[in-house]
Amino acid sequence: MYEVLEHTADIGFRARGSTAAELFEQAAEALISIAMEIDDVSPQQTYELAASGSDMESLLVNWLSEVLFWIDGRHIAMRRFEVSGLAPDRVAARAYGEPRNPERHRAKLVVKGVTYHQLRIWEDENGWWAEVYLDI
Repeated sequence: MYEVLEHTADIGFRARGSTAAELFEQAAEALISIAMEIDDVSPQQTYELAASGSDMESLLVNWLSEVLFWIDGRHIAMRRFEVSGLAPDRVAARAYGEPRNPERHRAKLVVKGVTYHQLRIWEDENGWWAEVYLDI
């Protein structure tokens, strides 16, 4: 429920969820799929993630930055996310994955950060949507 968007200097994605919580889950999965091969990730361990923000846009950017920290800083390969709590200023979730093994969890692109560039979040009759661009 996400698609990769082309951009000249960055890479982006559009994610959709039937709820705002599902949108945050799908956005995290989109980020992971851009950064690394996820087919060989075994969801054998649970990791607790959380982020806060002053509005929905900053919350999504901070959430995805937290996911990126777990990939690069803590060397965790993740495959699936379950948002357990979402409020206007915070998100809490469980990520399922395992310690990153470079032989099994091959990197695709080095994602340096999540940007506010052309960031969009909206709700319509089909659910919640977001367009996010990543600095690569």
